[in-house]
Amino acid sequence: MNPVGEQTREQARRTAFQKTLSSARQTMMLSEILKIAGDSFRASKTRFALTALGMVIGTASVILVVTIGLTGKQYTLELLQKIGTNQVEVEYAGGGATPAERARYTDYLTQDDEKVVDQQVPGIMYSSPVLEMHNRVSFPGGVQKDTAVLGVNSQYQFIRNLVVTDGRFFDETDDSMHIKCAVVSLFFARERYGSSDAAIGQTFQILGIPFTIVGVFRESVSDFGMSEITDETILVPYTVARYFTGTDRVNQIYFSMQSMDEVTDASKEIVRVINQRHRKNSIYKTQTLTDLLVTAAKIADALTAMLVLVAAVTLAVGGVGIMNIMLANVRSRIREIGIRKALGATYREIKLQFLTEAVLISLTGGVVGSVAGLALPLSIRLFTDYEFPISWLSVLIAMAAATAVGVVFGTVPATRAAQMDPVEALKYE
Repeated sequence: MNPVGEQTREQARRTAFQKTLSSARQTMMLSEILKIAGDSFRASKTRFALTALGMVIGTASVILVVTIGLTGKQYTLELLQKIGTNQVEVEYAGGGATPAERARYTDYLTQDDEKVVDQQVPGIMYSSPVLEMHNRVSFPGGVQKDTAVLGVNSQYQFIRNLVVTDGRFFDETDDSMHIKCAVVSLFFARERYGSSDAAIGQTFQILGIPFTIVGVFRESVSDFGMSEITDETILVPYTVARYFTGTDRVNQIYFSMQSMDEVTDASKEIVRVINQRHRKNSIYKTQTLTDLLVTAAKIADALTAMLVLVAAVTLAVGGVGIMNIMLANVRSRIREIGIRKALGATYREIKLQFLTEAVLISLTGGVVGSVAGLALPLSIRLFTDYEFPISWLSVLIAMAAATAVGVVFGTVPATRAAQMDPVEALKYE
């Protein structure tokens, strides 16, 4: 026999045995930890349920807060879109190199500018000139009142998303044939005639020219007086309104793009086309709601983040509850810990055992809380026509937070259990 070869084979057997033993021990350790955790939960179901309840509430709160925040954001953006997020407003902003020149320098927009822009700028759905006047309107019975009158075309209704409550909006035929008709605001109709229905067919005069009311309108959403439309605005065809000024000038030109994504580039192209048609020093500026829409989205996201942080406090409270219960659990199982250590359980195994129990409590509460948090918006979407926005990312965040809470607040009890002296633990009564 070769003693060297025999020794080598013996060493190989020992190495293989140690690997097998180590592998078996790790497998036993994981299954044993899960079994002990299950036994512990079954032995104190009420305590386990009450401990997990804090995580249920916290996780559900995070998901519901995110859902509420997304709903508020969606509602806000929908309101802004009704004002006209695809809209580009162009107006003359002055010109001239010196203050004296700017005082007498006039190079206003015209209806021809609108027509040229429609031809050269792609993506425009609707356009309308706006000729703003403040004239004295005469009503039957000798009543007179200063009222805002806007000369616009038939497409203005779609650009500003106006809602016709009674009658109709004037059309291209009215505009081309210079029909003296008018569409008045809902407030104006109720204030002057008692109701919107009663206003249809009534007549009034602007500088002695009679107009017949053919429709009553309102804005689809209030713009809080930040536009050219007021409570008592009267809309008349532009081709008729220009008779009162004697010129082709307009105050603004409105364009409506096919998509909000086209607004920024289109506004630059519109100014470029108009500048080519006017004097070199003339200044024309555009206004859009795109920046307002982006700002509103950022504000909504910031408010949602703040609300999530507030809801996260509930998770922290649930974590404190887990830590307290686990500390009590460690104290009630001191002899068990001593026996396990006496039988060879290591510091790592004891710590992992109690840490696993804390994470399981937290995760169980997180799963139940996620189901509860999703139940409300899903029920609304199922039984109503309203589409509540649901963020599945919030579920992942809530579950990750629940796991983190279990690890963070379970570490102290697990470490305390792992650091126990087995001799003292066995003597504990």
